[in-house]
Amino acid sequence: MSVYDPHRWTSHLFDIQGSLVREILGRVSLCVLWSVAITALHEYWPSLSQIVEIPETAHSLVGAALALLLVFRTNASYDRFWEGRKLWGGIVNETRNLVRQTSVLCAADPGLVRQFILWTAAFPYSCMLRLRGQKGLGALHHELDPVVATRVAAADHVPLATARQLTQLLMQAREQNLIGEYQQMQIDQNIQLLVDYIGACERIHSTPMPYAYAVHLRRAIIIYCFTLPLALLPKFGWNTVLATLCITYILFGIEEIGVEIEDPFGEDENDLPLEKICANIEQNLRAVLEATQRE
Repeated sequence: MSVYDPHRWTSHLFDIQGSLVREILGRVSLCVLWSVAITALHEYWPSLSQIVEIPETAHSLVGAALALLLVFRTNASYDRFWEGRKLWGGIVNETRNLVRQTSVLCAADPGLVRQFILWTAAFPYSCMLRLRGQKGLGALHHELDPVVATRVAAADHVPLATARQLTQLLMQAREQNLIGEYQQMQIDQNIQLLVDYIGACERIHSTPMPYAYAVHLRRAIIIYCFTLPLALLPKFGWNTVLATLCITYILFGIEEIGVEIEDPFGEDENDLPLEKICANIEQNLRAVLEATQRE
């Protein structure tokens, strides 16, 4: 995720990384070259160019409809981005709550507490990798029981297998009479919420924008941008090229922003900083582990 200072306007005029300029450069350039060709035709063969000119009013009406489609597209994508961030905020909170309770209630068995903390810290890493089409427990794999960790990492759904391991540890604490039945049920609610959060993230990840909407919007943008010079020629002349550059950059950029943030769990510049979130969770939980070892 790109980190920036929202108060620095000057630097944003020249930033390339994270601004999606590279992604839309080809489309914008093609439209600009087309506008150069159309403008040259208008300037040197005016009688021929009049055949392909279109009314400015008709083109403006299409632009208004296109603007509404783009607004809906970006709003829907941002809703998905923000929901993903809230879900990961829930994962942060529930891992803290889970460790907070188990580290105190199971303090009589330091080894069990350590397993609780390490497996809880491994859960976010397994979620991140799952959402990126990978498997594993992150860097914590080597600190866990090698047999169990290998089995969990090889599971079809690693986050679920990790949550199951946490439930088994919880059952072990119950069998050792470290916690009561009611406490077991309460702590299990935290584990259940972790599973709910990864399920909601998978829903966002596996459900793209409706195909018909994406296709129709892109067709509308292409038609609008490639007919734009035909509507601007009579009044703009060679300035049509500059106007086409500005307008197509804005339209293609807005659409590409929607594409970039609709699935916020990847590794693009504008996706959520999942590595940082997982590292922060691990750091917080290790601090609890160190505190329990000192007590």
